[in-house]
This record gives sequence, structure tokens and C-alpha cells, in this order.
Amino acid sequence: MAKLLVVDDEPSVRHVFSRVFEKSGVTLLTASSGGKGVELLTQHKPDAVILDIMLPDRSGLEVLKDIQAVDLTVPVIFITGSGTSETAIEATRLGAFDYLVKPLDFNEVEGLVRRAFEIRRLAREPVTLGSDPEELPTSGDALVGSCAAMQAVYKAIGRVAPQTVTALIHGESGTGKELVARAIYQHSNRSDSPFLAVNCAAIPEALLESELFGHEKGAFTSADRRRIGKFEQCSGGTLFLDEIGDMPPTLQGKILRVLQDQTFERVGGNETIQTDVRIIAATNRDLENMVSQGTFRADLFYRLNIYAIMLPPLRARQDDFPLLVNHFLARANHELGRQVRTVAPEAIDVLRSYSWPGNVRELQSVLKRSVLQTAGSVLLADFLPRLCTGEEPRAQEVPAVSTPSSEWESFIDDRIAAGSQTLYDEAIALTERQIIAGVLRRTGGNQVQASKILGITRTTLRSKMRTLGISLGRVVHGEDDGSVHDERATE
Repeated sequence: MAKLLVVDDEPSVRHVFSRVFEKSGVTLLTASSGGKGVELLTQHKPDAVILDIMLPDRSGLEVLKDIQAVDLTVPVIFITGSGTSETAIEATRLGAFDYLVKPLDFNEVEGLVRRAFEIRRLAREPVTLGSDPEELPTSGDALVGSCAAMQAVYKAIGRVAPQTVTALIHGESGTGKELVARAIYQHSNRSDSPFLAVNCAAIPEALLESELFGHEKGAFTSADRRRIGKFEQCSGGTLFLDEIGDMPPTLQGKILRVLQDQTFERVGGNETIQTDVRIIAATNRDLENMVSQGTFRADLFYRLNIYAIMLPPLRARQDDFPLLVNHFLARANHELGRQVRTVAPEAIDVLRSYSWPGNVRELQSVLKRSVLQTAGSVLLADFLPRLCTGEEPRAQEVPAVSTPSSEWESFIDDRIAAGSQTLYDEAIALTERQIIAGVLRRTGGNQVQASKILGITRTTLRSKMRTLGISLGRVVHGEDDGSVHDERATE
């Protein structure tokens, strides 16, 4: 659960924040003075701070310095009563995440706080590197793999992290490029300073320049105040430029200048600003080919490509499949509160046969969805979702119950001949009837044990038995354990 600290001497402001976040799963801490705010920060380590510029015991800038002395990476959002406040702008230059102008728009506040929480998570949540299933976390992020290509990635992170050079991470979408960037940051000598990420493909060209370099008031139509960009805000830290191959050509020259001399100007300004930012970039595109076609600057490519890390696609990591599947299965169980213990070999075969255009990210999503669908402790191939190609997994061509295919063909032919228009529902009911009756026979009619094996409640089991017409022979109840004796489940 994320924690938000609000430091403001106005009770009405603190009250509104509690109303906004009371039902959103956020733990809210409040303080009416700077001293109390720093005390709460030290004790509770919040994930973001809302800080008023004017406080009764000291200025917000002084409080910011005290906060940074305790935790340099916590995002601090200032509140100011003036849209032209030079104090708020100076606070942002000193490392504050952003500032808000009163009266507050709480839709804007909530969105900004959520972004601050995400930045905090990226900076604090460690990226685990390794191949030992016992050491991999069920929460948090991990680079998982033991194949030769992944071992090379781990070594590359170890080599480049302590240096101050730029790094360029190559890899298809979903291979874990941001995890590699975060691992480099966390193992660097800048790990106590900010880590900010910008997706160059997700921000419109007109806004990306302002996002990176900031802008002056009046620089364009909607620029009603000065804004500090990521290069200024992240000084001393690490800036991750994701999908840099999608960066517009007009911005590539400005990025090159920052790499060369660590200076830039805000949009609409003429003041040269000095910064100290380490850049890690990533791309899923062939930058060398783009250079040859003239769509990416050669000099920028050479500056970025001082140290290159190649992430392999999932289809080239067949040896890692059992490790990846087990890891994501454990994570899905943890997140969903399920107890799926293993994946059936047939399901593993289906997963291996798929091309995985979305790579590891897609595999994680598929396994989470499958665990959600699974009834029982084994993830069968039948619980795998329709993959993104639109083709059914091969294992799903055979019904879950080990019924001879000829019987199913006969069933289908008979129902079509009878003019059925609900064949799918009839087949599902037949499958359920066979599974439930089979489990009841194997448990000697013990409904408690059968419901546990099936992964459904006892009430649901009884309801399905009535609906599907499953009857038990001579019923003799035990001591309310749901058992029956001397009977057979019949369909």
C-alpha cells in the first residue's frame, strides 16, 4: 500500500486530501509543520510528499533540503498559492518532482500523485538478477534466466553500472529493457539520486520537447507558467529514454548536445542550463539501419552506443522456459491468492510452440490469466487463453476429459443431426458431468474432498450435481464431513 505524506498548515487542505485518497488504497500521513513532516518522513518512509511552500515554522525550501537529507529519491510535490512563484520554480530546480497551484484541481492532483508513486517504485523496488527459483521474489521485478544470452546480460550490467558512460539497450518489446535500465541504475554510484523514465514513443512530438527540456511561460499557447523538464529535474541522477528510435529528428540534435556538454535551453527560453544526467536509452528498432536510411542521426547513435546490451527474444530462450513459467506461476499465485502448484507438461508444450511476439511480458500476462481460469492445483493446457495470433493452442483440440475422440465426433454428429443450436453449452455440460462424476467416484463420494480437488466450494459442487443430473447411490452421511458410503456417482 502506497504512503502519501501531506505537509500543509491549512486543515481544510489536509481534510480534502484525506477525502480524495481515503478509498484508493493509499495510506495518508498529515503534518501541519515542516518539523513534524520531516519526523513523519523519517519514521514512515512515504512514497510521495505533498509540501506547502509557506509553513509556520520554516519555508518549504528548507523542509525540502531536510527531506533530501533523509531520502533523496522520494518525489516531492509543492503547493503554491501563486502561479508565478519563483520559490516553487526554484524548488523544482532543486529536485522537487513538480508543483501545483491553488486552488487545487484534485483530478490533476490524483494523477500527479500516481505518477510520483510509480517513479518511487521504479527507484526503490530492486530488480533481482538470477536463475535460482528459490531466490526469486514473488513480488517486485526480476530478470529471470540462466541461458547463455541472459548470463551475458547480467555480466554486461555488472560491467557498465559503475561507469558514467551511456548505455544503449537493444531488444524487442516485452524483453525487459526497462528492468535492465533500472538494474544498471540500482548498481551505479547514482542509486541515491533520482531515476526518471520517459517513453519517447508515448508522448506526442509537440509535448516531448517540453517534457525533456521544460518550457518558459508563453512559449506556446497553453504554456501559462514555466515548467521544469526531466533533464533539469533529474540532475545528478539517471534518465531512461525508452524507445529512443521513435524520437523525432528535431529533438535528436538537442539530446546530442546534452550528451556532449550537459547543457540545454528550455523551450521558448535563451538561458543555458547546466545539468548532470546519466542517460540510458533503449530501442526495439534497428538504429544502424535507420542511420543508413537517414532517419536517425549517426552522431547521436555513436554517442548512445558506447556500451550496448542485447536482450534476447523469448523464442531464443527455450532453456529458460521452465524457470520463467515457474517464476510467473508463483507471482500469479501470490497476486491472486491462488494455489496452483504446477503446470501440466502438455501446457508447457503449448507455451513452447508459440512464437511470443510480446516476449516475457506476454508470457507473464498469459500465465496470470490462466491461473485465474484454473480450477484445482494443476494448470492444464485447456486453461490457457486464446493467444494473440487468434489460433487455439494445440492442446485445446482435445477435451479436458480423457474421452476417446471418436465418442466426441459421434456426440457432435448426433447433436448436429438433432438440429442443436446450443452445441457449445451441451459439450461444456457433458465435460463438467464427466469430470465431477469421475472425481466423486475416486473420492468415494466424499464431497468435501471432491470440492477441494475441483477447486470449487461444496455448495457449488452440490448445485452442479443437481443441475447436471449427477446422483449418488445409497447415501449414508458421516459426521457432517460431506461423505457418503457404499454408493457410486452415476451420470
